[in-house]
Amino acid sequence: MSEIPTYTMPPEWCAFMTALGALISADRVQHFGNPTQEIQIATSGEIIADLSHFALVSAQGDDAEKFLQGQFTSDIREVSNGFSQLSAYCSPKGRALAVTRFFRRDERYYFNLPASLLESTLSRLRKYIMMSKVTLEAVNGWAHIGYADPRGGGHLRDALNTDLPAAVNGVIHSAGITVIRVAGGPARFELCGEFALLQSLWRKLHVHTAPVGAGPWEYLDIQAGLPCVYPETSDAFVPQMLNLDLLDGISFKKGCYTGQEVVARMHYLGKLKRRMFRLHCERDTPPPPATPLFHSALRGDESAGGVVRAQTSPDGGSELLAVLHLDAGAEGELRLGGHDGPLCRRLPLPYALDTGGD
Repeated sequence: MSEIPTYTMPPEWCAFMTALGALISADRVQHFGNPTQEIQIATSGEIIADLSHFALVSAQGDDAEKFLQGQFTSDIREVSNGFSQLSAYCSPKGRALAVTRFFRRDERYYFNLPASLLESTLSRLRKYIMMSKVTLEAVNGWAHIGYADPRGGGHLRDALNTDLPAAVNGVIHSAGITVIRVAGGPARFELCGEFALLQSLWRKLHVHTAPVGAGPWEYLDIQAGLPCVYPETSDAFVPQMLNLDLLDGISFKKGCYTGQEVVARMHYLGKLKRRMFRLHCERDTPPPPATPLFHSALRGDESAGGVVRAQTSPDGGSELLAVLHLDAGAEGELRLGGHDGPLCRRLPLPYALDTGGD
């Protein structure tokens, strides 16, 4: 069994990004010289972003499907060469340790997650392999990028010379590159493949697109209502609190998996008291995950919930996803960090939010 590497951006890809003008710190592209302009472009223009701060894991072997089925919340049997799937990896107490996206390529399953969770997730998963014929490995030598186009993705289609996935979660594989359609905007895609292939594709797309840092891409994720778990919030939320049941990231028919009893009980007995909401906050610096929010009806030290993910808003301030008590998500005054902190206002999500419990 190979050791789990501590994540650093691969030198070859780092050099490629640097040559394109990227400012890299904390093993992610912060921006390409003008972060203010990049967040503005992300809302209305054609963009390309490096996503190598998300690690990719492969699972292969005769028992790979069975093993993954017993560890993640979604029905892994539905993942195919043409269909990807959001999922969560939970603790025995039913709390999400990571949120992932699964896809399949040839005979292997792949899933991604923040690189900051790679070591802890792989270490924990490998403890459950036992005698199963499955190998879990961090993928090396591949790049991971994002592309968004409000006009439908024509330049990406031309560059790959193939039709793109028409529906969210759809997947195509073209000349060694995997293309996954993700939620948010008229056309948004994540692409994975070997360094040389993605470098060539980036150069083709760069003629028509604006390169942006990690922040603008996460802003589009937030607008799409897509959750993410970081080390600060790992083991903090039941998957339904992250709206994964509304995003087809939980199967209630597949049978047992780690944490399934808690997740199922919350679904069938209607005990869910929190959901993930989208908010705008009057604070220019995005708050880190797990920053508490406070509601005018709750005095003292009791918080109404916490930040899931946040990024700079092109309209000023920050936009964020936060798990809140259902009552706090409905009305009243919300503030960040304390009762006298920056004011937050509620924004709509692109999907129906059931606040009546499961």
